[in-house]
Amino acid sequence: MLGRQIVQSQKVCARLRHVQGSNAVAAHQSEHTCFAIQQPWAYTITQCASTAAQSLRVDPTAGPRLDVDAPLPRFVPQSGSSEQTRTIRPPVTIQQAIDEVKANARAKFDETIEIAINLGTNPKRGDQAVRGTAMLPHGTGKSLRIAAFAEGEDAIAATAAGADVVGGEELVQQIQASGSSSVDFDKAVAVPAMMPKLSKIAKVLGPRGLMPNPKLGTLSTDIKEAIRLLKTGKVEFRADKGAVLHAGCGKASFSPDKLQSNIGALCTALLDARPKGVKGSGASGYLLKAALTSTMGPSVPVSVPSLVQASQAYRASRK
Repeated sequence: MLGRQIVQSQKVCARLRHVQGSNAVAAHQSEHTCFAIQQPWAYTITQCASTAAQSLRVDPTAGPRLDVDAPLPRFVPQSGSSEQTRTIRPPVTIQQAIDEVKANARAKFDETIEIAINLGTNPKRGDQAVRGTAMLPHGTGKSLRIAAFAEGEDAIAATAAGADVVGGEELVQQIQASGSSSVDFDKAVAVPAMMPKLSKIAKVLGPRGLMPNPKLGTLSTDIKEAIRLLKTGKVEFRADKGAVLHAGCGKASFSPDKLQSNIGALCTALLDARPKGVKGSGASGYLLKAALTSTMGPSVPVSVPSLVQASQAYRASRK
């Protein structure tokens, strides 16, 4: 019982200190008087309330005023505060963005130029999934290690086409036994006859995006042509769960014309892969905003109309 009353008196004194901050010393003294166990408890409570009430200029017989309308503490920013309102930079054309990104690529290695595009699709709907391939005319500037799952004459053709790893049943067994540690390639191609055997390692290749797919051109009867396309700049693109597409379109060492041509090819393939369920036509309602960046540099917002113009220029050059 005594402990419960002590806690209640402590709450009373804490409230009094909150109401009258200037009398913190007096309230502190009254709190010490409250917990002086040497005195009788009834006299201690009376003295605590009386001392605090005198410091607050209230009637001691009325008890502590807990219903005082005291303003709560609030943050008042100073006039010279360092916090400033964030300004959104307006987008620039693709030509200006390429020049700025190349100027900011100051790393000691050849940085990759990447583009991020926000799409107006709903990733939760299966009919609005955006995925496909684009053929970059000037390549990505990155050397890929390609694995070819083939046997017999197809294996010989894959080796002649420049595949880094070629194998059939023995390669499948090696990956099945070693797991992800034996996956030392960036892309995988296969012939349809190998797909039943590849099902054994689907859990290894699938999460890494290495499972051959006919929609991506990595599962083909002409394995030589599939390898050639990958070697010469064929890239895959896919929107993530936030409806944002990330894709590399070259290196910082590329000339502005080559980068613009690659971006035009990517935007052309992206517009061709527009889902039918998206409202609007062309880029309207589909390409919302975009940004260009390098591996270690800041991003630069790009205007959507300039991407459409780059796509139109690429289509005109292919005719």
